Amino acid sequence: MSHASSRTSLPGDFTTDPRVLLLAGMAVLIGAAAVLAAWALLGLIALCTNLAYSGRFSFAGGTIDPRPLGWLAVLVPVVGSLIIGLMARYGSEKIRGHGIPEAMEAILIGQSRIQPKVAVLKPLSSAISIGTGGPFGAEGPIIMTGGAIGSLFAQCFHMSSAERKTLLVAGAAAGMTAIFATPIAAVLLAVELLLFEWKPRSFIPVLAGCLAAALLRGWLLPGGPLFPHAGSLALATPVLLACGALGILCGLASGLLTAMVYAAEDAFGHLPIHWMLWPAIGGVVVGLGGMIEPHALGVGYDSIRALLAGGMPDAAVARLLIVKAVIWAVALGSGTSGGVLAPLLIMGGASGALAGNVLPAASPGDWALIGMAAMMGGTMRAPLTATMFAVELTGGAGLLLPLLAACGASYAVTVLLLRRSILTEKVARRGHHILREYHVDPFDLARVQDVMVARVDTLPGSATVAEALAFFATDRPRHKAYPVVDGAGRPVAMLSRADVLHFTRDPSQASRPLGAVLGGRTLVLGTPGEPVSALVDRMVRAEAGRVPIVNPDDGSLVGIVARKDLLRVRARYLAEESERGRLIGRGRRAMAAGAPAG
Repeated sequence: MSHASSRTSLPGDFTTDPRVLLLAGMAVLIGAAAVLAAWALLGLIALCTNLAYSGRFSFAGGTIDPRPLGWLAVLVPVVGSLIIGLMARYGSEKIRGHGIPEAMEAILIGQSRIQPKVAVLKPLSSAISIGTGGPFGAEGPIIMTGGAIGSLFAQCFHMSSAERKTLLVAGAAAGMTAIFATPIAAVLLAVELLLFEWKPRSFIPVLAGCLAAALLRGWLLPGGPLFPHAGSLALATPVLLACGALGILCGLASGLLTAMVYAAEDAFGHLPIHWMLWPAIGGVVVGLGGMIEPHALGVGYDSIRALLAGGMPDAAVARLLIVKAVIWAVALGSGTSGGVLAPLLIMGGASGALAGNVLPAASPGDWALIGMAAMMGGTMRAPLTATMFAVELTGGAGLLLPLLAACGASYAVTVLLLRRSILTEKVARRGHHILREYHVDPFDLARVQDVMVARVDTLPGSATVAEALAFFATDRPRHKAYPVVDGAGRPVAMLSRADVLHFTRDPSQASRPLGAVLGGRTLVLGTPGEPVSALVDRMVRAEAGRVPIVNPDDGSLVGIVARKDLLRVRARYLAEESERGRLIGRGRRAMAAGAPAG
């Protein structure tokens, strides 16, 4: 017989076991590898930039300046995008896009398995894309690359899909930590976007990977905040209202940017040419945009610093915003490779800087920083990540509450106006729906006694097979299976219609008692006080449609649970979600009318 395991019969707050420590140790190694990958990616971007725009072989970081090349600079993004199209066509199509949707798809659809060539081609294609002027950030590619490192590491061991997912996300979050030195935001990104759960079994290894990356990045990459900014706004009602207004503005802009990206993708989809050539066409737009506003090319970290420093003329800020938005949407829609986070910071910062002209007075760059976070939080549907990202990125917590207010307002706008985000829309277009809402499984909250049927029709174990055949042969409605009980009322087996059909073909069993014929089988049992989720798990594993519920003290039958009974839990959950009523005041009116309050 199969009873509830000790873990499910004595349920606790979590289901995590000591194996999480092994995963955490592995995540530390993956975090170290992600730092190396980030260092290599930044070096490749610098090399491609120097080769493309100055003709020198150097890994030293430099800015993109297309002016010395004149109109020939328009061809640089075209050539880079053509190389990426060829890599995607003959290497792996998985390198197209900005990385996070691909990681989400691998987690949800691909059992957290990423091919080895993706780990090599993704950073290489992104370095070529960004280095030749692509208006992208390095975070999306490193998230995908770090995830690939975690996935490949996990595939070398005997692991479940859930464990592979944990190490994949640990690598992705560690990669983001290595690029931006934002471990807390990276952990929040994992929770809000990638894990699709909130469990210690995944949180602890992800945290370990991010902490390892934060510690080790100082050996290879510059330390301290990437964009230092010590802003501070006085906490007053007008300030928070202004933050909410800026958040709403950025939320609307997030919707517009998302629509622009997928409008561009749809337009490319109607072209009568192979998708391999789409990035080259997008490269033409990028090159022309770079001639109008050179600062719109590449990762744009200098533009972020300039926006946070304040003092940029409004005309220059507006030009940067418009050109960056157009070339970013077209390039991303064409299917080239690069991240979305840095461009969102630039476009959000430009929006905040322009809006600051009519918002309450603040330190230079404060409204730009709030706009950056709000644009990121609304577009990616990750308000907590965006808030903490802005704090860690600048090294100051003086704007924490204004940042949270703006990110919350932006998030509310996009959630209410858009069915999907820029991240999930791509996955949905491939035929996979994602619900990004975490909630406690209603089966975990219900007890078996809440759904079981207490009055149970049974068959005695002493009854013969012939009597059982006669029982099923009547015209009365019968269940698909019945508990067979011994003289003390304890279930010893389940008799199903399939058993009856087998007995009709074997007349030699007719005189044998049911208890003797069926007693050797494994019997799935439940107890009234255990969670329904534990019982459902056993029913699924045993493919059982009806399960006897027994008294844990003496094993006597006290009820039965069928699959249809499980629908009551779902019905209760739906009722709690949808049925509305006012509780306060109802009893007073009922008493005044002379009716019972209940």
